[in-house]
Amino acid sequence: MLSYRHAFHAGNHADVLKHFVLHQVLAYANQKDKPYWYIDTHAGAGMYALDHGYATQNAEFEQGIAQLWQADDLPAPLQSFVDLLKQINPGATLKRYPGSPAVALELLRSSDRARLFELHPTDAKLLRQHFKPAGRQVLIEQEDGFAGLKAVLPPPPRRAVVLIDPPYEEKRDYQRVIEALKDSLQRFATGTYLLWYPLLQRPEVELLADRLTKLGAPSWLHATLSIHAPSPDGFGMHGSGMFVINPPWTLPAILQETLPYMVEKLAVDDGAEYTLDHHIP
Repeated sequence: MLSYRHAFHAGNHADVLKHFVLHQVLAYANQKDKPYWYIDTHAGAGMYALDHGYATQNAEFEQGIAQLWQADDLPAPLQSFVDLLKQINPGATLKRYPGSPAVALELLRSSDRARLFELHPTDAKLLRQHFKPAGRQVLIEQEDGFAGLKAVLPPPPRRAVVLIDPPYEEKRDYQRVIEALKDSLQRFATGTYLLWYPLLQRPEVELLADRLTKLGAPSWLHATLSIHAPSPDGFGMHGSGMFVINPPWTLPAILQETLPYMVEKLAVDDGAEYTLDHHIP
C-alpha cells in the first residue's frame, strides 16, 4: 500500500517525540570518534513545507512543534532540538520541518554515512532531490525498508543507529517490526534500534508493546507520549511510542526531564500523559 504521505502529519506531536529521541541518540553517538551509519527504513520525503501544501490541510504541526518553537522556557535538551530546527528555519517563522533523515544529516559527521529506504516513488524522488548535495555520504534506495535493512546489517564500521517507523496502515506492519528487530539483533546485536509506533485503540498496539519488552534485548527503553484521552468512538491516534534497543545510558534521565514538559505544552485535554520504562544494566 502506497497511499500514506507523511507530509499531511509533518511536525505533529508524534514527530516531536520521534525526532527528539533520534536527536538525543545521534548526539550521544557523536561522542565517540569512530564513524557510524544512520539507517532509516521509511525515510519519507526528507523535508516538509509547513506554510503551504499538504501540511496546511490539517495543520497538525500547530499542536506539535509550533508549541515548542514559541516557548521560552525549554529544558536544555529540548532547546538543543529546537536550535537544530532554527538552523533549517533561519528566520523567525517556522516554515519547514525536517523528516528523520534531515534531522540525522544535521548531526552526521563527515565520516558517518546514511542509508535511506523509501518505497513511495514520489517521496523517493523528493528524497533524492533534497539529499543530492550530500553526495556519497547519503545512499537512497527506492525499496521496502524491511528488506533493505537486512541487506545492510552489519554495517562496515560496526556502529549504527537504525530508525524503523512504518506507517502501520497495514496490520501486518505490527508483525513485521517485531520480525525486523529479531532479525536485526541476530545480524548485529550491538546496534542501536529506534522503533516508533502510534498509540491507537487497536489490539495490535497492545500486543506490540508487550512483544517489544519480550524480545530479550539486554538493554532497552520504552517511552510513550499521549496528548489527549483516547476518543470515545475508538478512532484516531492519541499519542505515540518509542522503543529503543541499546539506548544511551543518559537517555532515561533526559526523558524524565523533558517528557513532563512535553505533556504540559502539547496537551489537548486532561488525558495527556507520558510513560517511561527502561532496563539499562
